[in-house]
Parts: sequence; C-alpha cells; structure tokens
Amino acid sequence: MPVFKTPFNGYSVRFSPFYESRLAVATAQNFGILGNGRVHVVDLAPTGPVINELVAFDTADGVYDVAWSESHDSVLVAAIADGSIKVYDTALPPQSNPVRSLKEHAREVHGLDYNPTRRDSFLSASWDDSVKLWTLDRPASLRTFREHAYCVYSVAWNPKHADVFASASGDCTVRIWDVREPGSTMIIPGHEHEILSCDWNKYDECLIATASVDKSIKIWDVRNYRVPVSVLNGHGYAVRKIKFSPHRRNLLVSCSYDMTVCLWDFMVEDALVGRYDHHTEFAVGVDLSVLVDGLMASTGWDELVYVWQQGMDPRAS
Repeated sequence: MPVFKTPFNGYSVRFSPFYESRLAVATAQNFGILGNGRVHVVDLAPTGPVINELVAFDTADGVYDVAWSESHDSVLVAAIADGSIKVYDTALPPQSNPVRSLKEHAREVHGLDYNPTRRDSFLSASWDDSVKLWTLDRPASLRTFREHAYCVYSVAWNPKHADVFASASGDCTVRIWDVREPGSTMIIPGHEHEILSCDWNKYDECLIATASVDKSIKIWDVRNYRVPVSVLNGHGYAVRKIKFSPHRRNLLVSCSYDMTVCLWDFMVEDALVGRYDHHTEFAVGVDLSVLVDGLMASTGWDELVYVWQQGMDPRAS
C-alpha cells in the first residue's frame, strides 16, 4: 500500500470529495510546538503503490487540520497555529497562494469542517474556546459560537441537517448547535476527561460519536443522551480522531496516541474489527474515502501518510 513521507509531523489527512485518488495532508514542525507548517496535496498513482505530490504550500506556523471545499474541487482550507485559516487553490500557481487568510481566532485553530449539504460554508474550532462560521466570499466570519469553557478541538456538521453541527471540547462536553438558534441546543457531558474529536453517523442523523483522553469512544443518540448507545474500549491512550464510515452505518475508524488505527462496528459485542499498528509515533490523523468504499488514510508524528484498503496491511507493498 502506498506511503508518503512528509518533512514535518503529520497532523491531519483528508480525502478529496471530488477525486478518488487525491488527498490533503496537514503537517507541523517540531510536533506542532514551534516552527513552520506545510500543506501537501498528493495523488495516488494509478499504476502502483506510489503517492505523488501535486503541490505543497508552506506556512510560517504549524498546520493542524485541512478541509476540502465541497463546492470547488481545487479549493481547500487549512487550520494554522497562529490562529488564522488559510485558503488555497491548487488550480492557481503556488505564488498566488494562499488566496485568502482569515484571521479572527485569538489562539490556534485546531479543527475545520466544510458543510457537506449546503456546501457554501465551513466551521473552525479553536483553542480560544470558540467556533466560527465562515463562507469563502466574505472576509469576516458570519458568526462566533462561544459557550465552551476550554479549547474546542473538533467540529462536525450533521450530514442531513444543513444548520446543525457539533463541537467537542477540552471542557469534557460536546455541544450541539443550530446556526438559526442563539445558543447551543444540547450539552452532552460525554466524558470525565477532554473530548478531542466528534463525528456524526452518516446514515442516522441522531447518532454522534465522541473520542476522549479517557481512551474511550462513545456513541450517543441525541434523542436520549443520558446513557451512551455504545462504549468502545481498546485504545491504550487518548483517542485523537474518529470518523464514521460514509459507506457502512455501523462502522467507524479511530486513531490514538497509542500509535494505532482501529476499526469498529459499534453494533456488535466484539466491536473492534480491525487494528492497524503501522505508525511508530502518535497516530493523529485518519480519514475514510467518500468515493471509494473501504479506502482509508492515516498520518502521524512519524512523518508518514499511509493509504490502504480496509483489511489490508498498510505497510504491504
């Protein structure tokens, strides 16, 4: 399976919603503590297990996340450690990029999510405890959501409801928001420790997953969130990122500081259906392709990006 070496530590990887062989990778120097960053746009070679770099964009600060535009196949946004969001267009020459820099957050931007239904807006999550709503045609954010008491690490749009999203925070809660409402519509005190990631199920708009420093993943039904639908234990350290499958209702993938990527079926008793231990440092970025069933990607602090088919060994050539 193809592997791509990055000069800096990997932070996030995202499949393009338009091209089945294209991915974007966010990286940061010195484990994101201090130094530069780089966004890589890469293509899987059609002929063999090779990943080719299409273009790279350098930043003065680390890049913590990337998200592809859902409306323009060449546009992506990047979350930067200086509190800015950079907008890149791969159709333009490198010297014309970034095409925009959106700077409002007072601290690091840690998470991004593009609206998959409306396709015209995206959210940013920041260590300044806030979430902001943006469109590419405006230089200023449309709205700021401030309720969390600590860093917001992750945001996720609901796949069915264009105005609804969730945010995961170090204050140990996930909040559900509707952009038409003045405040959050629901607070789920999901874990005893920081919540690092959240994602909505792609087939049941009432199910949301949370991942925590407590090493667990929990599945919640927002219609009755007193008790989780399922608790997934198996990681040895904090669970950094989770993603529901775009193709299978009961499947989700996770990555952790225990250096593994895990695949789960949350509806069966033995929920852990796959464990991949190909990384040699913290595994911090994971994604599943919308266009190719079972195609997975991960990145980590070992400066490697792996792309593989579910059930295969990511290291097999």
